[in-house]
Amino acid sequence: MRRLTPALLLLLVMFAFTSLSVSLAQDQTQNTGQTIHVVQPGENLYRISLRYGVSIAAIQQANNISNRNLIFVGQRLIIPTGGTTPPPTNPPPTNPPPTTTTYTVKRGDTLGGIARQFGTTVQALASANNIANPNLIYPGQVLQITGGTSTPPPTTPPTNPPPSNPPVAGGFELGGHVDGFRYPDQMRGAGMTWVKKQLFWSQGQPASIAQPMIDQARSMGFKILLGITGDPGQLGANRSQYIQDFAVFLAGVAALNPDGIEVWNEPNIDRQWPAGQISGAAYTEMLRAGYTAIKNANRNVLVISAAPAPTGAEGAFPGRVVNDDRFIRDMANSGAANFMDCVGIHYNEGILPPTATSGDPRGNSSHYSRYYPTMVSVYSTTFPGKALCFTELGYLSPEGFGPLPAAFSWAANTTVTQQAEWLAGAVRQARSSGRVRLLIVWNVDFTRYDDDPMAGYAIIRPNNTCPACNTLRSAMGL
Repeated sequence: MRRLTPALLLLLVMFAFTSLSVSLAQDQTQNTGQTIHVVQPGENLYRISLRYGVSIAAIQQANNISNRNLIFVGQRLIIPTGGTTPPPTNPPPTNPPPTTTTYTVKRGDTLGGIARQFGTTVQALASANNIANPNLIYPGQVLQITGGTSTPPPTTPPTNPPPSNPPVAGGFELGGHVDGFRYPDQMRGAGMTWVKKQLFWSQGQPASIAQPMIDQARSMGFKILLGITGDPGQLGANRSQYIQDFAVFLAGVAALNPDGIEVWNEPNIDRQWPAGQISGAAYTEMLRAGYTAIKNANRNVLVISAAPAPTGAEGAFPGRVVNDDRFIRDMANSGAANFMDCVGIHYNEGILPPTATSGDPRGNSSHYSRYYPTMVSVYSTTFPGKALCFTELGYLSPEGFGPLPAAFSWAANTTVTQQAEWLAGAVRQARSSGRVRLLIVWNVDFTRYDDDPMAGYAIIRPNNTCPACNTLRSAMGL
């Protein structure tokens, strides 16, 4: 038998105390001068703080709450002095109180449709359930319906949790990450049907900033994957609020009908996520909100989790880096598999053919990230029920550019011919594996070659030739 943890015992004791009536809480307010708020269904600390005009941090401190996302219905919160007094929660009614029922959101529901079903309004439902964005509801959410004129059809209580959105169907497909999108004919010739563009979002920007990228891809006959990332500084300043705002943005982008969205980029390193806050669990908070928002807006969008940076460097950079294998295990333990169609994965440091599983001449030669097959194995084992999406797979070659910077000198001997052959080999393995849904070649046409030699990964070489286009075409069976 599993033993109850101290934290669970504490929650049980706290829950037992919530059986005290609200009137007792009001008496305590009068006797002690403190304001007590009893948490209601659908509430969170953000909404409660707005109601009383105090900060979330102040409420957390007054109630010894370490995680602002963990409050429960019936919990009695001390509201620090200085806040405003809310209107009475139970004024004497002049008419009989409206009837209240509940409704559990099903896949495909919208707040507007639920409002029509119960003879009420979207505004009334949003107000009754503390819903800040009417476009953000999710399967399994229980809504309070107050004052409606219709009775819902009888339902049979489910024996299992409500089903999630089904994964977006499809076989293996190939694409390329582009900078200027200057070579669509070569991409088509290589068997590519997808194009990837990176989109950086800052709080306050509208979803319409994605429209030109989507339109350009459509005009050239490609599906588009948007890798959407944001500002780590803004995220670190107020993660809960930032994630809410980011989810609203993702919903708006999804409504523009892209084919796929990768939710963030390499969140296991401090270049992309706030130092000291990096964890698979923290990222899963964002993924959960983003997936729900995207699917509510457009269930046909392929949602890909952010591919971590392949690395084993966390020991050298504590707080700044988390090894990607540990990061994705933390994601899996936090339920991330329920909030993605495909697991994002990067592979970009290979200097051997994609069939190799040993023999890398660099230090730490046994590390899984050195080899394509072991990368696939680690990610497939961690998420056994999910397809893999390589949102970045490339081989670096300095041929035609000159010496590589010291940090990339490991690829000094890789030729363009090897790059072309190894990309094709990776595609063949991906196609035959039954596990890989999408492979995006990193990259097609980037031209930067300095301390970050992105042009060395490009399949369009300095003389405008594309040896990899021919090998990829063959690998795709064309």
